[in-house]
Amino acid sequence: MYCPVNHIGISTVTDTHTINVDDGEIAKFSALAHKWWDKTSEFKPLHEINPLRVGFIDQHSGIKDLKILDVGCGGGILSEGLAERGAQVTGIDLAEKSLKVAKLHLFESGLNVDYRKIPVEELAAAEPESYDVVTCMEMLEHVPSPASVVEACARLVKPGGWVFFSTLNRNPKSYLLAVVGAEYVLNMLPRGTHDYDKFIKPSELARMTRTVGLDTVTVTGMTYNPLTQVYKLTDDTDVNYLVATRKGQ
Repeated sequence: MYCPVNHIGISTVTDTHTINVDDGEIAKFSALAHKWWDKTSEFKPLHEINPLRVGFIDQHSGIKDLKILDVGCGGGILSEGLAERGAQVTGIDLAEKSLKVAKLHLFESGLNVDYRKIPVEELAAAEPESYDVVTCMEMLEHVPSPASVVEACARLVKPGGWVFFSTLNRNPKSYLLAVVGAEYVLNMLPRGTHDYDKFIKPSELARMTRTVGLDTVTVTGMTYNPLTQVYKLTDDTDVNYLVATRKGQ
């Protein structure tokens, strides 16, 4: 079972008046912003899975010297992991407090990441096909319209480039492990972190990506063993899963 505190609900502009963002999600994670880099806090799971996420991305696309966009970057855990491997990273989010924490942490890490507060669809309109890789991890289940985020990610990546997603499957097992187990039994996460109705089946995500010209290359599960407290990538996509997609040339 793997149930991290997910990234902030960043989003996209679905028209000139509506922002695809859940204000409740922004408020919830903004209240925790000061804990992003505390590895014993609610963000501990994100720190522990970060090497797996970065390795998954690097395995498929290579990271060094690539121009990468991290959508829903939160406090910068994934962004810094990518920058450590030599990528030119831009992180975007709508939670100002989290971005401030991310920027401050650069003074400690000495890394270079360009953090910006901007909706992903707005960035897609301004910088289409500008990135070699786009990542959107632990974030789709926190916005009103995940399909809109997927579309914006597809617009931002260059032809032949990679887009990576990770989210939670929707089924009874994922409810028991990601909600009941993580939030109420093991107390790994604050209660109310996840909204089961927003979980996304792999088939649903595949339909979203296919519609916008992203071909699915790999779907991989991520599991957590509460006895050994070890996270690993597996073939089990029942709860958490990562998807590697590639844009056609």
